[in-house]
Amino acid sequence: MREEILFQVDTPYRHAQPVKGWYFGTPGEKSLAVMGALRGNEIQQMYICARLIRALEKLEKDGLLAEDCGILVVPCANQVSMNVGRRFWAADNTDINRMFPGYDQGESTQRIAARVFDALQGYRYGVHLTSFYLAGDLLPHVRIMETGYQQGEEALAFGLPYVLLRTPQPYDTTTLNYNWQIWETQAFSLYTHETECIDPADARQAVDAILRFLAVQGLSRQKVLAPAVPPVLFREGELHSVISAAGGLLLPVRWPGDRVRPGDVLGEIVDPCTCTVLETLRADCSGQVFFLHHAQLISGHEVAFRILPEG
Repeated sequence: MREEILFQVDTPYRHAQPVKGWYFGTPGEKSLAVMGALRGNEIQQMYICARLIRALEKLEKDGLLAEDCGILVVPCANQVSMNVGRRFWAADNTDINRMFPGYDQGESTQRIAARVFDALQGYRYGVHLTSFYLAGDLLPHVRIMETGYQQGEEALAFGLPYVLLRTPQPYDTTTLNYNWQIWETQAFSLYTHETECIDPADARQAVDAILRFLAVQGLSRQKVLAPAVPPVLFREGELHSVISAAGGLLLPVRWPGDRVRPGDVLGEIVDPCTCTVLETLRADCSGQVFFLHHAQLISGHEVAFRILPEG
């Protein structure tokens, strides 16, 4: 294991913040790069990287990494926002993961994105431990951008229950995942239940998924078991969104992973002052709850639930 400072982020009122990476395997090899927190509230994603570093350190010590394997893990590239409790860049509220491939003469987040991308470029595989753009709880899954360069079947090697294929929208073209693929890295975004809170079981599942990917791709000699249930591969457009018509307090009675049928009650939206029921949210298909809006307060015309239909 080799710990190194990849670059430093200058700040106006504090010392420069170093962005560190941990490298495992044969020097010069670029097999897998893992990026953790690019946003200041991605505590769980940073924690997953920390646990992955411990696991890879043991694999390397036991001689179980392949001879031609090189792995880089970067737990966090946005300590500045994390230190002040902000999701996006504290100075101007911009999102680093909407700035790739970056511009080294641009604004702060553009320069950070350029330095991150420079450190991560050239790897065969890339895994971004990221959070969903909607605040909510969702089932753990691997997400792939359909850029024309993707190889969706390789995502099955993680062994997670779901693999989601996303058709890129214009705003996706400035994400790490999209630009990794354009620059010939097979990129995967790994989503877990939590973001701001640490969930050890959730983190262990993510670490196990990455270790399983390494073994299936021949990058480690660790023995792994086949997943108990074959992963389901689907396109994001197949998800059914249940949209709120009223604003108020969201009181769910169904949670991600629950099976539902048409007409089943998913939750209620009630008046914040009187608890009068303003709307009853119901499933429109048979399937599994995939996403639940996180904040108890919800506005009208927001995605409250997403359901993955059966079949």
